Amino acid sequence: MTLDLILFLLLAVIAVAAAVGMLVSKNTVHAALFLVLNFATIAVFYLILGGPFISMAQITVYTGAIMVLFLFVIMLLGVEKLSGQDKLSWQVPTALTLGALLLLESGYFLIFRRTPLEMSGTQSIPEAFGGPSAVADALFQHYALPVEIAGVLLLVAMVGVIALTKWEKGRS
Repeated sequence: MTLDLILFLLLAVIAVAAAVGMLVSKNTVHAALFLVLNFATIAVFYLILGGPFISMAQITVYTGAIMVLFLFVIMLLGVEKLSGQDKLSWQVPTALTLGALLLLESGYFLIFRRTPLEMSGTQSIPEAFGGPSAVADALFQHYALPVEIAGVLLLVAMVGVIALTKWEKGRS
């Protein structure tokens, strides 16, 4: 076994364990910290794959800014403990169905996948690929609207969480 494979397997185990810990944690602060660990592990994956820019962006944007915002909202609203009484009857079957679909899709792509290089017919990656200027060009020329829509959706989700929590506190 090569060192790269051992490092990959170790990181994969940490990433999966952090994701499972996030899902099963009853304490929302602990769940958010498990998510931070998962984000950091993914950043190391990006670094191993030769993408230092996207790795630092992962740490700065997700692990830094977004998770600090999530932790601030969690602590501000005082929802450290999740109550098990709000569970809707459709949540578990829906989650299991979506998880099974994700596993099927992942298996399909692992077995029948074609890499982007195979699809394009070229065998070399441009030198500026993945660098800050290439990412900025793609982001601001081709994907500006989807990024703005994602930002608005995150804002709406955050406002919805705050509104629902305030409504729950006022109702009880």
